[in-house]
Amino acid sequence: MDNRTKDIADEYMRLGGHRWAVVDDNIVSTRSWEADTPEAAAFWKARVETLDTDSRRQVELFLPTINAK
Repeated sequence: MDNRTKDIADEYMRLGGHRWAVVDDNIVSTRSWEADTPEAAAFWKARVETLDTDSRRQVELFLPTINAK
């Protein structure tokens, strides 16, 4: 995984993002129980939703996870 995707995930969280990663049978998705700040929501839409599938998956894997460790 490259540093660019980690930097994107870190910036999203710094802006007040509340998404959590969910990994189930190697399928990665996100869940959120709280609304993102407007800044984090705009960042996600502009910087994450526009990524190719593999890069978006990498960003999501750098988010906090709800899976047991």
